Amino acid sequence: MSKKIGDTVRAHYKSGTYIGKILEDRGDRFLIEVLAVHKHPLQGDIHQPFQVENVFFHERKALAYREKMNVKKPAVHPYHEPVPSYGHSLKTAVQAIKEKLQTEETAAYNKMALRNIERLEDTYYKDIYKKAL
Repeated sequence: MSKKIGDTVRAHYKSGTYIGKILEDRGDRFLIEVLAVHKHPLQGDIHQPFQVENVFFHERKALAYREKMNVKKPAVHPYHEPVPSYGHSLKTAVQAIKEKLQTEETAAYNKMALRNIERLEDTYYKDIYKKAL
């Protein structure tokens, strides 16, 4: 199925997955406007996933509502369900990653990643959650 400008899609971008609208066709990529978060980005070093020693452990926020992303076409897929509100989708995605990280709380990566997620919630996401109510 071909994708075109105006289509609602699910797109994987920098370890997160988002629901958005195609704004432009840029050859091998689409410019997509973020409407919702499908999967929160991973924490840590994406080049050495799940490692905590001798790496810079990055804190990654989800892209913001209406932020634009330039996504390679193979990472873009049709999305036919109703688009959830950004705030609700962010809260759901954060809860899902927290639950996954808490299942193995003894792993060093999980502890550090969970601390990052909780810091993101306290610093940035709480106000977004409130707007979703």
